[in-house]
Amino acid sequence: MNPVEIEEAVSNLALEPFDRSEFPFQFLAAFDNKETTIRLLKSGKSNASDVPNGVLQRNNIHIATCDLGEVDATLDALRASPKTASAKAKFILATDGESFQAEDLTGGGTVACDYAEFPDHFGFFLPLAGITTVEQIKESSFDVKATGRLNRLYIELLKDNPDWAAAERQHDMNHFMARLIFCFFAEDTDIFFGERLFTGTVEQWSARDSSDTHTIIGEIFRAMDTKSSERDAAGLPRYAVKFPYVNGQLFSGSTDVPQFSKVARSYLLHIGSLNWKKINPDIFGSMIQAVTDEAERGSLGMHYTSVPNILKVLNPLFLDDLREKLEEAGDNARKLRNLRNRMARIRVFDPACGSGNFLVIAYKEMRQIGAEINRRRGEPDRRSDIPLTNFRGIELRSFPAEIARLALIIAEYQCDVLYRGQKDAVADFLPLGAENWITCGNALRLDWLSICPPTGTGVKLTSSDLFEIPLDQAEIDFENEGGETFICGNPPYRGSKWQSTEQKCDLSNAWSRHQNLAKTTDFVTGWIARFLDYVDRVPESVAAFVTTNSICQGQQATELWPAVFIRGCEIRFAHTSFKWSNLASKNAGVTVVIVGLARKSSEQKYIYGQDLVRQCSVIGPYLVPDSLAYVQKTNAPIGEQSVMLFGNMPRDGGHLFLASEEAAHVIADGSVSHMVRTFVGSEEVINGKRRQCLWIEDSESDLAKQNKFISTRLEQVAENRRASPAKSTQDFSTKPHRFVQIGGVAKQNQILIPGVSSENRPYLPCDFQNADAIASNKLFALYDAPLWNMALIASRLHWVWIGTVCVRMRTDFSYSNTIGWNTFPVPKLTARNRSDLTRCAENILIAREAHFPATIADLYDPEKMPDDLRRAHEANDEVLERIYIGRRFRNDTERLEKLFDLYTKMTTKKAAA
Repeated sequence: MNPVEIEEAVSNLALEPFDRSEFPFQFLAAFDNKETTIRLLKSGKSNASDVPNGVLQRNNIHIATCDLGEVDATLDALRASPKTASAKAKFILATDGESFQAEDLTGGGTVACDYAEFPDHFGFFLPLAGITTVEQIKESSFDVKATGRLNRLYIELLKDNPDWAAAERQHDMNHFMARLIFCFFAEDTDIFFGERLFTGTVEQWSARDSSDTHTIIGEIFRAMDTKSSERDAAGLPRYAVKFPYVNGQLFSGSTDVPQFSKVARSYLLHIGSLNWKKINPDIFGSMIQAVTDEAERGSLGMHYTSVPNILKVLNPLFLDDLREKLEEAGDNARKLRNLRNRMARIRVFDPACGSGNFLVIAYKEMRQIGAEINRRRGEPDRRSDIPLTNFRGIELRSFPAEIARLALIIAEYQCDVLYRGQKDAVADFLPLGAENWITCGNALRLDWLSICPPTGTGVKLTSSDLFEIPLDQAEIDFENEGGETFICGNPPYRGSKWQSTEQKCDLSNAWSRHQNLAKTTDFVTGWIARFLDYVDRVPESVAAFVTTNSICQGQQATELWPAVFIRGCEIRFAHTSFKWSNLASKNAGVTVVIVGLARKSSEQKYIYGQDLVRQCSVIGPYLVPDSLAYVQKTNAPIGEQSVMLFGNMPRDGGHLFLASEEAAHVIADGSVSHMVRTFVGSEEVINGKRRQCLWIEDSESDLAKQNKFISTRLEQVAENRRASPAKSTQDFSTKPHRFVQIGGVAKQNQILIPGVSSENRPYLPCDFQNADAIASNKLFALYDAPLWNMALIASRLHWVWIGTVCVRMRTDFSYSNTIGWNTFPVPKLTARNRSDLTRCAENILIAREAHFPATIADLYDPEKMPDDLRRAHEANDEVLERIYIGRRFRNDTERLEKLFDLYTKMTTKKAAA
């Protein structure tokens, strides 16, 4: 369940008659607990509560219902209960059906309200559903509630009006939803005169059977597109005359409204009863976008993390500097005026603006600074000098572009109310301006200079209609001349292998000066390409984009960044990898970085991490401070480590693999029993699975064929290979006894490394096995290598190196021998060093063995890693890092700095030799 569904379930629970015995189970069910979980709690098998009428769910919540007036005492009993502590309950909750109290035992927050109001606090309990909440969701429960109601209305209208669901009418449907949102907001914020003007009019004047609801709404919309001077001639009905002229083209064009069923009319009225003063335009736009986008509907209510993440972009881009200048100005009226004038000329441009989140947050943050300036100057009621038209965007899809402008309009009004007062805000709000400064178009095809020029003229891509972008457009000036341009955004992600033909063409157009990059880089790099073109003409502009971290890893890093640097640009600031995801804990999201781009300068650069800010002179392609080194793949190690090879690829259609009974059958024939070997791939190494295969040497193929079972299997292999479309596989149909690609076979032992593994483990998974095992092509292997090599692989140093220079598979590590292992800079090792590292590797293996049959997946779960194994790894890190610098590294940043410094020295020395 997503937050919208949970909010609906909680709201429905609050409407039902209170049942003391059933409430705890109903409450847990509303937060997505499975029926089996509820059944076990009801039976008492998993309910360890020691409080009367209590239900205790381990690691989650302790709930108790009570008699009227006993809520305080019951909550005290829950808090004092030994079972609450021993079961590690995160929450306690007590209610008598009239009062409702709860406490977060880990975060310290509390809820105390009437029973009927507890759905307003559903965000407080989202961890019960496995959703990691942040502060924003507690402040935005309205947005979730409104989104859920709008979603139900949207689906109901499409069910009643299937023609409106067709592609050619999608625009009309989206336009209609945008109009509704404005009306709901306007009637709750005094923009419309009269309480519940829109909802009340629809309720009073439309028939209860909903037969004319669409007509009533259509006439209201027509009124809001009719100027006061034209109303007499327009023949508006009496109920519609009360609505103001809105202009802004929000209600222009067709006033066609979809037919309403009784259910849809009921939904509309219920939505109108919500308190729309609480709307949060920071995230509301993207949530509404999800309502009308079937592909995004599953993520309803999952947009909260975008707010703090967006500030990771905007703060270092320009907001931090504005706040510093405000601090420097103090109460100096002249400096404050100059800062205000500067802010009035700043342009914020998002060329992938979606529903406008970046622009809305930038606007609100600037208004906050502007309000403080006015307060210090003794002008608290002064109208803002920051024009909305300075916040420009490009969006490919029409509805998000519409919502972006509407979200900015709402943000402006809310800021005016907050900083100037309701009366002045209402007086200045209507009619809306007609300018459309959010462009609906393809950002990789449009000329950004035509949309966001450095001066006040030349902006051609604007419209007299909010929803259409005609080709012959009149120019519109920026309100204030000159000023700085800050470009920001979160462009769409798509790897080179998954791009559509159209996207490939768009990328080729963007990289017109570097065509090779269009073939190999992620789609997001197109926005970097367009910025390079823009900064050529607007040299003082600065950009910051959220991008997949893959552009700063592997081969992409070595191809993309030379093109950026050679064009005279630099990485001005960066934020290292973090997850840009929604609130679902099971949703891995996408791992991203933030790169701030500008013309080369002598300014200090800054790298931001989760817990630190690092100042440096340059930032390299891997977001490493003070190093511009590129890691180039190599077929041989640059240091003393052993050679690493691929495992073995069968391409057999599965016929060389044996079930346990089949393996036993072959082993029973003593002459061929040695041909049954253990087969090890990533799953086998990490999760301890067991597989067996036939491994037949060329010299024993005739002997193998004498066994009827094996002979049949080899015929099946041959047939499968002959049917393959790959000639390289067809060629091996004459040698069905052997694997197609043989990376190597150990004589004594082997160190095995999975090709793909989770980034959540504190160390890379690796294993040490005897020679009997056949390594899969899903593994890399060190055949018969000294054990001290394993100490390198199992170290934090190597984890950091691989995570930086190798490309990721989504959020997982994708290991590489040529670019990860062979390039790993290992200093000259003494005999003592090798001996110490060998002992460390042995200790790691001994610690693992002590927990048999636990698998690597079990042992390296970051929450459950055994203490002795953790100590063995820490001792390994201690020994290895002292070889590098004589002490432990302070953090991963310092590790990377040393590794890149050593890599540069080793490769330079090797090249010179």
